[in-house]
Amino acid sequence: MKYLLPILLILVACNKKSVPEMPYATPPWYDSAAIGDTLTILSWNVEHFVDTYDNPYINNRREDEVDSQLMQDRYLAFASVLEQVNADVVVLQEFESASFAKALAEEYFAELGYQQFEGHESVDWYMNVVVMSRVPLGTFYSYSPWYLPIEDQQEEDGSPSVQNLVNNRMWTVDVHAKKDYHFALTGLHLKAGRGTRNEAWRTGQINALRAQMHRFKAVNPDANLLVVGDLNCTPDSEEFKQLLGRSSDQVHFIDPLAGSGVFSHPADSVFWRIDHILADKAMLPELIEGSVGPFTPFQPDEMDAIADHLPMVAKFLLKDL
Repeated sequence: MKYLLPILLILVACNKKSVPEMPYATPPWYDSAAIGDTLTILSWNVEHFVDTYDNPYINNRREDEVDSQLMQDRYLAFASVLEQVNADVVVLQEFESASFAKALAEEYFAELGYQQFEGHESVDWYMNVVVMSRVPLGTFYSYSPWYLPIEDQQEEDGSPSVQNLVNNRMWTVDVHAKKDYHFALTGLHLKAGRGTRNEAWRTGQINALRAQMHRFKAVNPDANLLVVGDLNCTPDSEEFKQLLGRSSDQVHFIDPLAGSGVFSHPADSVFWRIDHILADKAMLPELIEGSVGPFTPFQPDEMDAIADHLPMVAKFLLKDL
């Protein structure tokens, strides 16, 4: 037995060497020196944020019949918020498509310099999760095809309940802010709704995501992990605690606003927090203290006119600490 630990360590070291680093090339449009030493993340559920064109493949009144003037006003206010935050990476929930994000950026806030627009849109629904970035993005992991359990739930015939209805609203993308600093960013808009079945639905999604996070750590134990988005669960909920994990876990996320009484929804009269920015324990040291929280440049009714959630912002140092 005394030889077992050294053998295991050798095996782990050999296995780690067998995993090649992903190829990386700096895009010609990217100047890391212009970004500086910090990175700003914005996450925002922008509430049925759609373009003014009817997608013939999506059958929903809120996408089919759009008040063009109302949306034009929202576009302008939305752009004003983005300009004031000046975030390097923006994750948007309830947003129609990455193509729409690109078109908006070009027309309303081109000076912010967003270069990459990604998402995995549903084939039959119009509320998705997209990312805009002015720092390079790498591998994009979509969880859309997954069939997941609705934990401990059964159908009328006694068969286990399964789901994949909104898994397009979960993805992870590698963010290469510096050649020697990158992290895996997960954008989420988990299943909405109160009650046991919706909580079980979210738990199924969360368990699958945690399994994927463990896979990232198996490849690189020092991997930096960041989860942002509308989780549709509050910090005191069991599914939120399940996402965080235990402090002794290899994958353990920390809620920087725990116990703070900071709320994010609804925008005009906030009373709870279902919008979150969660760094894992490897990335937490880079989180700039006091930088996490809602961004509210306008009065509550004006914020609510843009979306019913407040935007959440966080800043990180771009070096491993």
